[in-house]
Amino acid sequence: MAKKAETTSVSPCLYQWPDPARYGKVVPKNKFYEQGKVNSVLRERFVAEVQRITWAYKLAESTINLPGSAAVPEIQVFEIEAKGDDVSDVVLATIDKAVKTPIIFELSRSGEVRLAAAHKPTARSGAYFTTPWFPSETLRAPLPTAINIPNLYSVLLRPLVPVVTQVGEDVGTIAERAEVARKLEREIAALERKIRNEPQLNRKVELRRALKIKQAVLTGLMSTNF
Repeated sequence: MAKKAETTSVSPCLYQWPDPARYGKVVPKNKFYEQGKVNSVLRERFVAEVQRITWAYKLAESTINLPGSAAVPEIQVFEIEAKGDDVSDVVLATIDKAVKTPIIFELSRSGEVRLAAAHKPTARSGAYFTTPWFPSETLRAPLPTAINIPNLYSVLLRPLVPVVTQVGEDVGTIAERAEVARKLEREIAALERKIRNEPQLNRKVELRRALKIKQAVLTGLMSTNF
């Protein structure tokens, strides 16, 4: 009996970036120090966490034949090779602030890769959305179909955001709802701690009621993208 061929699923959010968009420029870490106020602690994070930064692709009208806009004229893809287990959001935010156009980060560590990005107008530490880590050999999907660069940015960002999204929904609105979800997660964690430490039964009941309400709202926001 013939052996059944092994199949590997295609990732819904790792893409085969188009060859015409390849830029392939290694960027020294100190270039980002020169763009703004970077204290010694942040410099140490760059040194400890980042092995190499490559400006890998430029998705623009000149490279993929999609028109841009004033807000999103093009999209950059930065490949960040981690020295250890991961790269902090604060490091990504420093790179983001140095580049005017939106960035999709492709981070790699030993045998794994993930995507991360922030909605560019609100890019800051703690505002990053991400995929799970995928095996490096995961099959990549073709670049999604889009009518222009802003639309492509929205399509690329959507699988990273952990909330239910609607077709055609503005990426800024999606990012705002994702921030609401993050706030709810923090509030839920705080309520759970209070319940564990609360000695009075009637107060525990009140806290549990509030917890259930917030959990229900969060459930409605969270997607099942993965």
